[in-house]
Amino acid sequence: MLLGLNDASGQADKVKIIGKIVDSQGNAPLGYGSVRLFKSTDSSFVAGAITDETGGFVVDIVTGNYYALSEFIGYKPQFTSGIRLAAGTASHDLGIIKLTASAKNLQEVTVQAEKSTMELALDKKIFNVGKDLANAGGTAVDILTNVPSVAVDVEGNVSLRGSGNVRILIDGKPSGLVSLKGGSGLQQLQGSIIERVEIITNPSARYEAEGMGGIINIVLKKERKEGFNGSFDIITGYPTNYGAAANVNYRKKNLNFFINYTMSFRNTPGRNDVYQETYRNDSTFIMQRDMESKLRGMNNSARGGIDYYFNTKNVLTGAYTWRTSKGKRFSTLKYSDYLFDISNPTGVTIRTQDETETEPNSEYAITYRKTFDRKGREFTADVRYLDNWENSDQYYNENVFKPNGSPSGIPPLLERALNFETEKQLLFQVDYVHPFGKDGKLEAGLRSSSRDMTNDYSVTRRNESGGWDELANLTNDFLYEENINAAYAIMGNKSGKFSYQVGLRGEWTGVTTELRTTKEVNDRNYANLFPSAHVTYDLAKQNAIQLSFSRRVRRPQYNDLTPFATYSDNRNYWSGNPDLNPEFTNVFEGGHIRYLDKGSITSSIYYRHTTGKITSIRRVQDNGNSYTRPENLGIEDAYGAEFTGSLVPYKWWKLDGSVNFFRAITDGTDVDEDFQSDTYSWFVRMMSRFTLWKSTDVQFRGNYEAPQQTPQGRRKALATLDLAATKDILKGNGTLTLSVIDVFNSRRFRSVMEGSNFYTRTNSQGRLRQINLTLNYRLHQAKKKPKEGIDGEF
Repeated sequence: MLLGLNDASGQADKVKIIGKIVDSQGNAPLGYGSVRLFKSTDSSFVAGAITDETGGFVVDIVTGNYYALSEFIGYKPQFTSGIRLAAGTASHDLGIIKLTASAKNLQEVTVQAEKSTMELALDKKIFNVGKDLANAGGTAVDILTNVPSVAVDVEGNVSLRGSGNVRILIDGKPSGLVSLKGGSGLQQLQGSIIERVEIITNPSARYEAEGMGGIINIVLKKERKEGFNGSFDIITGYPTNYGAAANVNYRKKNLNFFINYTMSFRNTPGRNDVYQETYRNDSTFIMQRDMESKLRGMNNSARGGIDYYFNTKNVLTGAYTWRTSKGKRFSTLKYSDYLFDISNPTGVTIRTQDETETEPNSEYAITYRKTFDRKGREFTADVRYLDNWENSDQYYNENVFKPNGSPSGIPPLLERALNFETEKQLLFQVDYVHPFGKDGKLEAGLRSSSRDMTNDYSVTRRNESGGWDELANLTNDFLYEENINAAYAIMGNKSGKFSYQVGLRGEWTGVTTELRTTKEVNDRNYANLFPSAHVTYDLAKQNAIQLSFSRRVRRPQYNDLTPFATYSDNRNYWSGNPDLNPEFTNVFEGGHIRYLDKGSITSSIYYRHTTGKITSIRRVQDNGNSYTRPENLGIEDAYGAEFTGSLVPYKWWKLDGSVNFFRAITDGTDVDEDFQSDTYSWFVRMMSRFTLWKSTDVQFRGNYEAPQQTPQGRRKALATLDLAATKDILKGNGTLTLSVIDVFNSRRFRSVMEGSNFYTRTNSQGRLRQINLTLNYRLHQAKKKPKEGIDGEF
C-alpha cells in the first residue's frame, strides 16, 4: 500500500519532526489523527503525516520556518507556531500535543477541516463512513458496496480487487457479527454504528494469513470525549425499513463507558430468474425459473464496554456484544418446462418456501494495553469468546400443473427442512512492539484460536398417511473443529529515504470434519510459513512509492466444507465440498501517492499467483437438476492497476473516484479441460458532493462493473446510481438525510454459464430500489463541515 506525506524540495538538509497527539484529559493516544506543516511566510502546505495507533508521528521536511496544525475528529484543532529548522539540525521534537474535545464549547467551535472519505495509513486505506450521505439508513453491505476496490454480490459475498476470498474483521478481530454466516451476516449489521472501513490489500506478517484478496477491517464507533455525549438515529424507508440507533459515551477521568444499540425491521423484496437448456439424446429440454421473495426481519444488537485507565500507560477494556435476528422468508418459485423451444410447453411447477429463522450471537472480550516510557514501545493482550447459534425451520409446498394450468394429477408435495447450527470460538492474542536505535522497530506476537461448529440438518416429506418420511440423502449431522496457532516477528527500520519492513509468520492448522450419520471423518493438518516485505522510498514534491510482498492462504471454511445442499430450490442445489484443500497466493504490489493542493492521487499495480484456486463449479445432470459446489482448480494469475483520487475543485464541490483494471488467467484443465478463462475487466466508482447552501448537501454516487469471463462462462456488466441529500435542522444538532439507493433499479447480477450438456443464464436482484429517510441527532457532538484544500482529521 501507500505511505507518507513528505515534502519534497530536495534542495536543502532534511530534518525529522517527531511528536505525539493525545487526549488532554486522560492522555489517551489519538491514532489516525493528522499533523500538517505550513510555511510561516505564505501559509502554503508543505508536508504532513497521519499518526499511528500510539498517537505518534514522524515528518521529514527541509530546513525553514513553519507552523503545524494538529487535528483529530471531535477535537479542537491546535496550532504550533515558531518551528525553526536550521541547517545541521537532525531532528525536532514537538513533544506531546494535547487536544481538547470540541464538545465542551460546542457553540464556539468553527470546524476547519473535513475528515476525508478516503485516507491513507502505513499499510492500509481508510474509508470514513460518515461523509458518504447515501449510507444513512443502510447496512454494512450498502457501505462496502461503495468502498473502492470492494464488490458485493447479490448473496452478500464480498470480493476485493476481483478476489472473492477476503478476511472480514470487526475492530481488528473475528466477530460474531459476521462469523457464523460469513459475509452474508453483514446484511444484518446496521451501518449507523460503523465509523470506518480499513482496506488492507497486501497485509504484513502482523495480520492473519487468511484472506487471499486481503483484509477488510470494519471499525465500530466508540467515542473518547470527556463527559456524556452521543448520537442517535431514526430511520424509515421504502420498501419497509424502520430502525433506530444510539451511540452513547460517558467519560470521567480514568473511566470511559460506551454503548452502541441498533434496532431494525425490514421487509426486503427480491427476485431471481434462471433460464437453462439441457441437452440429452438429441433433444433440448428448457427450464425457466422465476422466483420472487420477501424477507421480513427484526434485528437487535447491543455493544457495550468499559475502558479503565489505571494510569496513562495501562488501560484495561472489557466489552460485550449481543445480537439477535428473527426472520421470516417467503418465496414463490415458478418452473416452466419446455421441449426444444419455448413454443412447446410441457408443464408448470409452483414451489413455495416458508422459513422461520432465529439467530442469537454473543461475544465477550477483554483487552489489556501497556505503553512504556520510550515512545512506540507497547504490549497488548486480548482474549475473546464467541457463542453463536442459528435455528431454521422451513416448509416447502410443491404443485405440478399441465401447460394450460389444469391439475396434472401428480400429488402435491409437502416437505420440511430443519437446520440447527452452533459456533463457539475462543481466541488468545498477545503483541509486543519494541523500538530500537533511531528509527528501528521490532514487533512480535502469538495467537491461538479454536473453533467448534455443528450443523444438525434434516429433510422430511409428508406421506399419504399424514406422517413424515426422512430423506436420507439430505439428512446428517456435520461437525467442524478448527485449531490455528500462530507466531510472527517483524523488523522495520529507515535509512535515508528508504524505509523497510520484513516479517515472517508461522501458522499451524488442524481441521477435522465429521459426518456423524455416515461416519465420514476428514482430518487436515498442515504448517506453513508466510513471509512479508514492505519497502518505501520518499520522492520529491510530496510523492512516495512503496513495494510490498506477502504470502496468503485461503483455508476452506465451514460453509466451504459442509456437504449439505440448499433445498429451497430443488432443481438448483448449492453445497460445500468436504474434500476441499487450501489455496495459496503470492501477492506483489507497487504503489505511489501524490498529494496536491486540493486533493490527492494514488496508484498501484499488483500481481497475484494462486495455486489450488477455489472456484464454484456448476454441474447439470441429465434430468436438468444442477449442483454447484466449490472445487480446487489449478492456477490463477491476476494482474491489475488501481487508481484512486480525491479532489476539491471548489469550496462547495468535492469529488472522489477510483478505477481498477485487471486481467485474470485461470487454468483448471487438470479438473476439466473446459475449466479455463482469460478475462480483462475493470470497475469504476465516482462520488460527487455539492454544498448548495449553508446547511444542505447533495451527493451523486455511481458504480460500474465491466463484464468478466469465468471458468464456466461470463458475468455481465452492472451499473448503479445512488442519490442523497442532507440538511441540518434543530439548531445544527440534527441532520435529516434522504437517500435513494439504486435509482434505476439496475443492481442486477447477470451471468451466463455453459457446460458440455447445458447452457444457463441467471438474473438476480437481492434488493430492489431503496428509499430511506434518516434523522441523526447529536448530543454534545459537533458536526463536521467541509473546507477547501487538503483534508485531515480534526
